[in-house]
Amino acid sequence: MPGGAGAGGAGAGVGTQPGEPSQPPRSSKPPKPAEPSTPGSGSKPGGGGGTANPPTSPPPSPPSGKPAPPPAPAALTLGAPQRAPADKRWCEKVTVEFRNTGGSPARSGTITFATHIIGALGVDWATIRSSQSLPAPIAAGATRSETYTVCVESWRVPLGMRVETQDVSAVWE
Repeated sequence: MPGGAGAGGAGAGVGTQPGEPSQPPRSSKPPKPAEPSTPGSGSKPGGGGGTANPPTSPPPSPPSGKPAPPPAPAALTLGAPQRAPADKRWCEKVTVEFRNTGGSPARSGTITFATHIIGALGVDWATIRSSQSLPAPIAAGATRSETYTVCVESWRVPLGMRVETQDVSAVWE
C-alpha cells in the first residue's frame, strides 16, 4: 500500500495502479491544443479542466465577429408583357411586372422592348427595338408594375398593319 499511496498522492485517484499514471497526461492533452487559441492566458500547460471549456466557447464568436457578407446584388425577373391598344396604330401600351429576387435594390437601369411590325396577313415584317428607363429604385424582394407607351415611327406601320411588343429585356445596376 505505501507504493499505491505514493502513486495516488499525485492526485491520480483511488485504485490507481503503477501503469495508470499515464492517464493524467492524456487528460492534460486537450488543454494544450486549447491554450494556443487563448493567447496570454498565463496558465501552465495542463492547467486543469476549467481552461478546456473557455476555448470551446470562443470559436463561435470569431465567425460572428467577422463582418457579414455583402447582400446579394439585385436580380430582376420580368413578367410577360401585357399589351393594350393605344390611340395610334404605331403605338401600344405595354405593362411589365418587375420582381427583384436579389438582396439589394435595383437603383437604375433600362428596359428594352422588341416591337414586331405585323402585316395584314400576319407576316412579321420587322422588329424594332426601343429602350426606356426602369421604374427605379426597386427594393430587394419587391414587385412593381409599370405601364409604358411603346411607339415606332408612323411610316413603318402603314394602314392595315399593327405593332406587337412581344419581348422585353432589362439591364440594371
